[in-house]
Amino acid sequence: MFRQILKDKFAGTALIILLIMYICIACADFIAPYSKDFSDRNLSYAPPSPIYTIDENGRLSMPYTYNYIRVFEPKLYQNVYKLDRSRKHYIKLFVKGDGYKILGIIPSTLHLFGADNGGRLYLLGTDINGRDVFSRLLFGGRISLTIGFLALFILFPIGLLYGGISGYLGGRVDILMMRFAEAVMAIPSFYLLIILASILPANMTSIQRFTLIVVILALIGWAGFARVVRGMVLSIKNEEFVQAAETIGASKLRIIMHHILPQTTSYVIIAMTLSVPSYILSESGLSFLGLGIQQPDASWGNMLKEAQEYINILYRPWLLTPGVLIFIAVLCFNLIGDTIRDILDPKSKIRE
Repeated sequence: MFRQILKDKFAGTALIILLIMYICIACADFIAPYSKDFSDRNLSYAPPSPIYTIDENGRLSMPYTYNYIRVFEPKLYQNVYKLDRSRKHYIKLFVKGDGYKILGIIPSTLHLFGADNGGRLYLLGTDINGRDVFSRLLFGGRISLTIGFLALFILFPIGLLYGGISGYLGGRVDILMMRFAEAVMAIPSFYLLIILASILPANMTSIQRFTLIVVILALIGWAGFARVVRGMVLSIKNEEFVQAAETIGASKLRIIMHHILPQTTSYVIIAMTLSVPSYILSESGLSFLGLGIQQPDASWGNMLKEAQEYINILYRPWLLTPGVLIFIAVLCFNLIGDTIRDILDPKSKIRE
């Protein structure tokens, strides 16, 4: 399957982009030049740092940058940033910076890159609190890109087992179980999330809030999946291999778990791939509305919240970067999901 995905230009590119994203967020502490708690209030909304490779004499040089100085411009009646050209700060690899722990155990101060001699390097500028946007994108991606998979670990086992039992037993049990699933499906999920998130205690930590959002997303998303699995089980339970298992005295639970549900693997893989983007968008939407992950912890949703003001869109376009990453991640998952569906569909002309 992976070979066929890579053969497709769009899906292969999407897979590579997602792998790069997940590698970056996994190594965020090492790649990010600053820690997630770093802040310099004197550099609020500083623009991206320019990087030079040609010196003042027109010669090729090691990459370097200049620090910003904030000065008040009386004509504009606002603060502006100017480069302090009195001192160069060379950009180097494997520099020492803020401390962190590798895998939460091994302490380290080594970062992939940074500016020497007290230089400040902001690849994507800073936010209102003087925090490096590039570093926060890496740390925020840990939440935005993992929430979908964590929700699926809860949603899919419930949906598989519920739909399998309902479809195999049939009769009144099937009717009652499906009516309950339909009642859950009738709940407007996004509005329910807004209500539940708004009544959460204000003193909850972001980790607790994140965990609760994952659980809520999973508990309201299993019903539609279970309904589709039930339909597949209805068509599978009359197959000869199921009748053979019943003949030798296998229990109903064993038949469901070991003989029927494995036949739905193709659909499960496709559904998982196509479901992740919806959970990424749900978390981002909640955080954008201020009901998800709270500051100072970062997620792409609450980072994008700063860009809702038109002044920031016009004069600080780097604040839109989280929205661009959300778009790219969702697009990549959809491209891969569509390709997997074509590969696993026996009627597809693409399958070789």
